[in-house]
Amino acid sequence: MKIYELARIIEELAPLALQETYDNAGLIIGSPDWQISGALITLDVTEAVIEEAVKTKSNLIIAHHPLIFKGLKKLTGKHPVERMVANCIKNDIAIYAAHTNLDNIFTGVNAMICQKIGLINRQILAAKSSMLKKIVTFCPVHLAGKVRNAMFDAGAGHIGQYDSCSFNLSGQGTFRALEGADPFVGEIDKLHVENETRIEIIYPLYKESQIISAMLETHPYEEVAYDIYPLSNEMKNIGAGMTGELEIPENAIDFLKRIKNIFGAGCVKHTAILNEKVQKIAVCGGSGSFLINDAIRVGADVFITGDIKYHEFFDADQKMIIADIGHYESEQFTRELLMSIIKKKNPTFAVRISGINTNPIQYI
Repeated sequence: MKIYELARIIEELAPLALQETYDNAGLIIGSPDWQISGALITLDVTEAVIEEAVKTKSNLIIAHHPLIFKGLKKLTGKHPVERMVANCIKNDIAIYAAHTNLDNIFTGVNAMICQKIGLINRQILAAKSSMLKKIVTFCPVHLAGKVRNAMFDAGAGHIGQYDSCSFNLSGQGTFRALEGADPFVGEIDKLHVENETRIEIIYPLYKESQIISAMLETHPYEEVAYDIYPLSNEMKNIGAGMTGELEIPENAIDFLKRIKNIFGAGCVKHTAILNEKVQKIAVCGGSGSFLINDAIRVGADVFITGDIKYHEFFDADQKMIIADIGHYESEQFTRELLMSIIKKKNPTFAVRISGINTNPIQYI
């Protein structure tokens, strides 16, 4: 398998277009055309992980956190990132990162956290908006199904847990083919009236080019009329964080102790216990303080995340429990997630999870 083929497997589920603007997901070092001799999955790229890749003859490291977030101006070896980049280049090791694009999908990082806790009725905590568009085109009635299905196959027409969604309206289109045209119906220099179907389909903006291409390839007209409308609707299955419910309410202290054990946390920093029982849980892998108000808005009893600062704990405002289990601890199962994504598509591919614990934080 070549690197671009493996990248395609991951990006079919977690498109790079879903990453945050500050992020640097995708292929960071190496060529997409390199043949993969072996792949190593890790949460972070460290010098020890690179050494492990060399020893195991793995020329690709698949990480959750990008090795490079900002541009490098020098490679003098004075900074760990500089040394690691140089070492990867020296040993022909490629680095690929699946970061916030993997965070922002319904079956991504936060779904793994919910799965480990045992949460049901899962929903995205803060759904993204302005990521949807609607395309409208007009097609002869007897060929509308063909055009519509091609657009569905290209990724249009998904709304929540439904696919092949469209609206269709019958009407009449008029046009006159001018000299030099090659009309599908009608005659040169004569006004033509055609019974047409107006097709309206919603789609995510990152699939726009492939959907338009599918429409143009199957549409019979020489000149295809179509309109595109931006939508402000939320994309319910894309966004940050996730909520879910415990099947049976749990004692708050017992729940926090269970979380500490599941995630192997050195400690769980949390705000005051408000109620004896908890049931609705919000989660965000990594640094989730930006979602505190969203967790309160949806009525979460507990918000589990990492990297909460001192003053941010006050934002709980006696409305829920904030539980900081640590950045690494909350995201550690992302390695299992990436493994399952790859193995599902290619069960025989030579990929392994790194044996290096890359957590830089130690506890006494």
